[in-house]
Order: sequence, then structure tokens, then C-alpha cells
Amino acid sequence: MNKTSKLLRIYTDESAYLGDQRLFEFIAALAREQQMAGMTILEAMLGFGRAAHVHRRHALENDRAVVIEIIDEEARLRDFAARIADLSDIGLITLEAIELLGGKSAHLNRDDGVSQERGDKNGRP
Repeated sequence: MNKTSKLLRIYTDESAYLGDQRLFEFIAALAREQQMAGMTILEAMLGFGRAAHVHRRHALENDRAVVIEIIDEEARLRDFAARIADLSDIGLITLEAIELLGGKSAHLNRDDGVSQERGDKNGRP
């Protein structure tokens, strides 16, 4: 992964479904299938969007805002965003420039899991 990767953010909520699967789970599975460099799903304490509907955890149901973050190369992220753009219940999709500063995943080669600057994925020569 290069040091000038991009960050794709997808905003939705826990109660969004695609068929019988939660939307965030569908997107996570698709990102893994597409072998995106990295992904995290964040559950917000509180959130609202254009409709001003407040998403929060209720006693009997969950309707929290969910943010899906995916890191990869810009072209791959744009292709991924195009694949999911027409799914209902996605509030917003953004793409941001980021700079990878460190961490064990910052040096991994997508194809073989071997570090580009060090030996294997555990840093051994």
C-alpha cells in the first residue's frame, strides 16, 4: 500500500438492510471480497444527516449511525463507491486524501502480505 492512499467513508445506520442482510455487513463482505486494503466499521453514539432524523440507540431497537471506513488506492475506492452508490439507505459517501504515517499495515504489499521495507509481515528479514 502506498503512503498516499485514500479513505472512503460511507454513512448509513444500523437499521438499514439489503434484503435480509444488514447494509453495513453487506458492504463489509463486498470490501473483503474486493480485497480492499483495510476497513473499519464505526458505530456512532449519535448522528443526523440531511433529513435531520437523529440516529441513536433506543431501549427496544438500534438505529445508531454507522460509518464504514475503507482505505486503499484512489482508483480502487472510486470503483468500489460506484458499485454501492445506488444502494438505498446510504446517506453519504466521501473520499479523502490521507497519509500513512506508520503501523504494521502501512508497509504491507497487497499481493503477498510481505513488507516492502522489511522482511516478512512480522518484520523479520
